[in-house]
Amino acid sequence: MVLVSGARTVGFVGLGNMGGRMTRRLADAGIEVVGYDPRPGAAEAAGATSAASPAEVAGRARVVLMSLPDSHVVEPVVRGPDGLLAAARPGDTIVDLSTASPASTAALHGEAAAAGVRYLDAGISGGAAAAEKGTLTIMAGGDADALAEIAWVFEPIAAHVHHMGASGAGHTAKLLNNFLNAVSLAATAEVMVAARKAGLDLPVLLDVLNSSSGANWATSNRFPHIVRGDYLEGGLTGRLMTKDVALYVELVGRLGVPSLNAAGPLASFGLAENLGYGDQISNRVVDAIGDVAGGVRVHDQTEG
Repeated sequence: MVLVSGARTVGFVGLGNMGGRMTRRLADAGIEVVGYDPRPGAAEAAGATSAASPAEVAGRARVVLMSLPDSHVVEPVVRGPDGLLAAARPGDTIVDLSTASPASTAALHGEAAAAGVRYLDAGISGGAAAAEKGTLTIMAGGDADALAEIAWVFEPIAAHVHHMGASGAGHTAKLLNNFLNAVSLAATAEVMVAARKAGLDLPVLLDVLNSSSGANWATSNRFPHIVRGDYLEGGLTGRLMTKDVALYVELVGRLGVPSLNAAGPLASFGLAENLGYGDQISNRVVDAIGDVAGGVRVHDQTEG
């Protein structure tokens, strides 16, 4: 396949909530993007030129980004007969922006290296809003020189890029971050339902929490919106949050670290999935807890 004209060309596989927004940022910055997603029209909607397979993406761009649900999806996209390594050339760079298993990542890194292809794992944080604004935080693992060479790719999408270490280090950092995110979101959701049932003024309570020791990302960035009926749709789903916590448990098990705090978010997001919220934004965990607490909603339903 012929490389798309122009040095500033990027491939992108996975154009969902996050990938689509990042692709749009790249396209708006004047970077030509060749995109693949199984959903018809996804590439064009994000401002990319559509490709028929991951292999075609790799054949048309020397730097390819992936934003996919998990390692079970990443592996065939990289290894499959129509996968990236089937068409990548020595010196190409593959960047996995997914939340994936560090062990799987390290294995894929080795396979790519054998073909002369650089493979970086680059966990992202900040959610859909940061992807929209281009202010994501990237935590990367793999060759530092390879990361530096593609710094221009990250400029439109990220405000912070951190090299965390060898292959797998970026995805390890992402799992640690997402576990803390899950704990704080699940615990804050429970507290807010309890506060509603206790008759407290929730915006006032949030002001108190955010100037007290209970402050966290959920109290400062999520629930001020949720109590007004804005669930910040478009971010990480409840099912993916459960997956991330399970990956965290697997990681710390391999490290020999006891996981004493995983039961809470696993129970909370598992409840949400069982009640039908699994494919909705993870913030809906507060509705799942509210359901079993007697149909409680923490926002004024007249506002949405």
